[in-house]
Amino acid sequence: MIFRPLAIPEVIEIRPSRIADDRGFFSETYSREKFAEAGLRHDWVQDNHSHSALAGVLRGLHYQEPPFAQDKLVRVVRGSIFDVAADIREGSPSFGKWVSLIVSAAEWNQILVPKGFAHGFLTLEPDTEVVYKVSSHFRASHDRNIRFDDPDFGIEWPAIGEFILSERDRRAPALAAVESGFWYGETGN
Repeated sequence: MIFRPLAIPEVIEIRPSRIADDRGFFSETYSREKFAEAGLRHDWVQDNHSHSALAGVLRGLHYQEPPFAQDKLVRVVRGSIFDVAADIREGSPSFGKWVSLIVSAAEWNQILVPKGFAHGFLTLEPDTEVVYKVSSHFRASHDRNIRFDDPDFGIEWPAIGEFILSERDRRAPALAAVESGFWYGETGN
């Protein structure tokens, strides 16, 4: 496995190896031991799987407030996404900044989005399937979102036509209107 920090170094691209032959391939997509050797220790408690029938489905920007904040390990098993992690940790040198990564079944890469980041993705192909691990169970009472097009972030989403959003994401508040509960430098953030 290869671990590569992105421009905001807490967000990491992971590239698992694949062993292929004429039958197909085998890949170890997660190893607690290899992650720990890279300094990444998470207690994954839940796996999620989303399917988007169309290209242009935009999900996000989502996060869960403490004490139910979630680290996410995101991979694509079919299709591709433009994945975004936006820093919402008050006092962080990268507060209000974002990083992105194309995550795809073809590239067989993953992205680790830590607590303190709002997360979202845009499907780039029809029939895209995203599988991700989280470090805390879903809690509707702590589930929050921020506008995907908030000018304070200025995310440069790919232009692939009109975005398909949930009603919840259409009505999401701006970054300036939320208190995320995350503070830079706090343990686990």
